[in-house]
Amino acid sequence: MAFKVLVCAKQVPNTNEIKINPETGTLIRDGVESILNHDDANALEEALALKDKYDDVEVIVVSMGPPQAKDMLLECLAKGADEAILLSDRAVGGSDTWATSNAVTAAIKHYGEFDMIFAGRQAIDGDTAQVGPQIAEKLDLPQVTYVQKFEISEDRKTVTVQRQLEDGYEVIEVPVPCMLTAIKELNTPRYMSIGGIFDAKNKPLHVWSAADVAVDLNTVGLKASPTNVFRSFTPKPKEPGVKIEGDSETDLAKNLLIKLKGKHVI
Repeated sequence: MAFKVLVCAKQVPNTNEIKINPETGTLIRDGVESILNHDDANALEEALALKDKYDDVEVIVVSMGPPQAKDMLLECLAKGADEAILLSDRAVGGSDTWATSNAVTAAIKHYGEFDMIFAGRQAIDGDTAQVGPQIAEKLDLPQVTYVQKFEISEDRKTVTVQRQLEDGYEVIEVPVPCMLTAIKELNTPRYMSIGGIFDAKNKPLHVWSAADVAVDLNTVGLKASPTNVFRSFTPKPKEPGVKIEGDSETDLAKNLLIKLKGKHVI
């Protein structure tokens, strides 16, 4: 029986190209490239590494988004995933993290049995780090966030991970099935291969509606979302720092002291 690993992935706008409408304060998405969310790429890579190690591992990528998110899922298939699922429906559009986790949880339940879920720590277009943990709670799964190292036992009944902290890490062992959210330190995501790109066209890519997954429409979408973005804006650039100049180290130190005394720092 296959060991099934689900990967939650999101298509996000390339933040290097994001612009904000100065009048409305909203993101300008027209003409902006969409990419696989960075932390989700690390989650996918760890699942694919398991697939490389064990012949019976299957990797299934689950996403929620507009129809064009299929391009991102094709990329995941080209990297080596076996199957992809896209929940795409106007009924789930505008969902915040709580509503999104309700929709994705419904899709996972509709899919059926699995052994593990990987997700990215957070999405670069929201930075909330909430959806993964919320899905785990709704599926009643043990979870570890900020995973920077991963090992699975030989019998594949437990996993041992390092969870990144501000001043180090903690080692945690959890039973399978579980939810793990990945950070960039976990691995280096692979690129698509030429063969993988050709193979991706023949792999299953399911597009499900809200009706297909039987999600309660009162728990998804903009109206069901308890939070919403009031305004987006570009922070004002910081004032340039003060550059200390001098012909020698002695002059630099002297000029620094003058500046500090002038500011009444010393």
